[in-house]
Amino acid sequence: MGSWNDFNDAQSNTNLIPKGTLAKVRLTIRPGGFDDASQGWTGGYATRGSTGAVYLNGEFTVTEGQYARRKIFTLIGLYSPKGPDWTNMGRSLVRGMLNSARGISDKDMSAKAQAARRISGFADLDGIEFIARIDIGTDASGDDKNEIRSAVTPDHRDYAQVMGTAPVVTAPSGAPGFASAAHQTAYEAQAPAPHGRPSWAD
Repeated sequence: MGSWNDFNDAQSNTNLIPKGTLAKVRLTIRPGGFDDASQGWTGGYATRGSTGAVYLNGEFTVTEGQYARRKIFTLIGLYSPKGPDWTNMGRSLVRGMLNSARGISDKDMSAKAQAARRISGFADLDGIEFIARIDIGTDASGDDKNEIRSAVTPDHRDYAQVMGTAPVVTAPSGAPGFASAAHQTAYEAQAPAPHGRPSWAD
């Protein structure tokens, strides 16, 4: 038991989920009431910020495991007046979410896979469950916070175990059909998001 005079050995109060943790999450979109039918943004799901940026205000709840019921708040960029980067990152994340939720390999370009990557509107994303890779960024105050920047698809060796769709299988090293730990799907291999609060969200 620790001393009540020296608190160096007390547990840290950090409440962060470790960077790189894989967890099954459910997305709840917190409606912002902004619609633009020409973009397909209907149903009041999108939020328009003071800078003109448009995004989905995502609340991701961990559904199972050690961190069950923990919530992670991440904005999914739809549009920024400063350029296409946040739009592209938002679209990449949603593609990964759909691949993960619907069990589609990122490399699968079949008609069935392409249909699985289409949505009729943001309502299709509200409540979607998928495997997320937990990251750490910073909030408006400069403090660390958990974020979700990528989803894990069936290409990843731990996907089935985390999703709960198959028993744990140990494959020989280099066995066909099993990705190495270093394997990244195409959308994960893009340049990582810059740390810190997105400039368009200020």
